[in-house]
This record gives sequence, structure tokens and C-alpha cells, in this order.
Amino acid sequence: MYAQMVKSSGEGVKTAGEMDAQERAFQSRIDAGEKIEPKDWMPAAYRKTLIRQIGQHAHSEIVGQLPEGNWITRAPTLERKANLLAKVQDEAGHGLYLYCAAETLGVSRDELFDMLHTGKMKYSSIFNYPTLTWADMGAVGWLVDGAAIMNQVPLQRTSYGPYARAMVRICKEESFHQRQGFHIMMTMCNGSVAQKEMAQDALNRFWYPSLMMFGPSDKDSVHSAQSMAWKIKMDSNDDLRQRFVNATAPQAEFLGLTIPDDKLAFNEDTQQYDFSEPDWEEFYEVLKGNGPCNRDRLETRQRAWSDGEWVREGMMAHADKRRNANQTAA
Repeated sequence: MYAQMVKSSGEGVKTAGEMDAQERAFQSRIDAGEKIEPKDWMPAAYRKTLIRQIGQHAHSEIVGQLPEGNWITRAPTLERKANLLAKVQDEAGHGLYLYCAAETLGVSRDELFDMLHTGKMKYSSIFNYPTLTWADMGAVGWLVDGAAIMNQVPLQRTSYGPYARAMVRICKEESFHQRQGFHIMMTMCNGSVAQKEMAQDALNRFWYPSLMMFGPSDKDSVHSAQSMAWKIKMDSNDDLRQRFVNATAPQAEFLGLTIPDDKLAFNEDTQQYDFSEPDWEEFYEVLKGNGPCNRDRLETRQRAWSDGEWVREGMMAHADKRRNANQTAA
């Protein structure tokens, strides 16, 4: 399997002949489906790739709270407020699980936050788009969390143990988030004409950014081949995007909504949906920091870090006091 991937990738993945004995033994464990644990030997590039992927994943969970937190006080009913508040709290927990997993690789949480705040580490491009109406909460749950589930469920089988185990609980909770979003959309589509139009507008704005969540097309992806060889990543970007469209198109039809893509059609030969590619120039512009909300999202995170400094200092002082007391007692 690994040899076939090397042959077809053409992206600089090492062949068995290019590896030293330690690297070959490591790859054999990966190919056998074994989990790599924090104290196990691993190539420096494997560790670096994991830190990048897990760190960006953690940042996405934390930054992803912002567009939804914006609607907690404006949700239409008390029940919706409670549900949205619980969802935002879940996202904070997901970030915590992932930061803990990243820390097992030798990077501190402070270092990860510094990379986020200075722009050295990215987060999912989808969170740089604004949530303008309550229907956007439905679109985010249905489309954004739906895309996240499509991407994250396979990661429960990823080769790095702490990451795989963190994904088990995250995926269970994300499935509730997706259902919550779909329920919001279904309620609006069964409501007034204005409510259904609002749902359609949200779909129009979030469809292509949701397709971008899977990353660039395989031919332009820099990291995919090696990540898949190491089973850090289980499926290619294009395969995941196709699965998402296949699953979501019938759901939109059930809701009575129209996906904003004239080329969208079920292909009888492939038994899959044909669809249009996203605007990749827009994707790369958002990654560069030129999206609608990039500056606002980053400034909010930077301000939260700065405002919380006194809390961190107080907790560290308390921890030092307890440590000193325990040492004295010993």
C-alpha cells in the first residue's frame, strides 16, 4: 500500500530505499495499523506535521466559537440559546482535547497560541466569513460541522494515538452539532416565505466556503501524500469533498433548497454528484489574511489572550505556592 502511494504521489514521499533502518521500522508499524505513542521514536518530519495539523485543528475549534458566540444573546428562543451555548462550550472542549494532544509532541500551549496570534499557524478558512442572520447558525451546523464530520471521522483511525483518541469524543459531539444545524434549517424552511428565503441565502453564502474546508485540490496539495503515507491523514482532499457533496445534495433537496451550482447533477455513470470547483483564488486570499473577518477574528483572540493574562498569572502563582508547600512537607 505504501509503495503504491509513493509511486502515484510524485510529491517527494520517501521510498523504502531512501529511508534508514529506523525510518523503515517506523513505516512498517504505520503500515501494520499500529498506533504511535508520545514516547515512541518518530521522524522529526512526522512530529512537525502532527504539530501543524493538530495545532491548526485546535485553533479552528477555538476561533470557531466566535461566529456562533455572536448569536447566543440573539437566538430566537430560550431553547435555541441554551442549545447554541452548549455547542460553543463543546467547541472549547474540543480545542482543549486537541491542545493536550499537541502537547504530547513537545510543543507547549503557549507556543501554539503564539503561533496563532502572530499568524504563523492557520485555522480553518471557513471561520473568516461572517454570520449575518440566524439562518447562518443553521448553515454552520449543517454544512460546516457536516464537512468537519466528513473530515474528522476517519481521523479516529489516524496513526498517532493521542490524536485518534481525542477524535472519538469530538466526532460524537460534532454529530449533534450537525443535527442541530439541520434542524434549524428545516424549521426555517417549513416556516414563512421570508424564513425560507433566509435559509436559502445562508446556503448560498456558505456552500463554497464549506467546500474549501477540505483544502486545495489534490494536485495542488503540498502535504497530502506524505500525511497519507504516515496515516496522519486518511483520505485525500478531493475524495472527502466528493463525499460531502454526495451526502449534502440530497439533504438540500429534502429541505427544498437549491445549492448555488448550475453544474450540480447526479452522474448515473459514476453514481456520484458532479459539481463546480470552489474559487481557489478566493481560498488562498483568505488564507493570506484577506478574508472578510480575518482581522476581526485574530484581534479578538489576541485581546482575549491579553485580557486573560491576570488569570494565568494568578493560577501559576497558586500552583507554585502549592508546589512549594508540598516540597516543604516532604
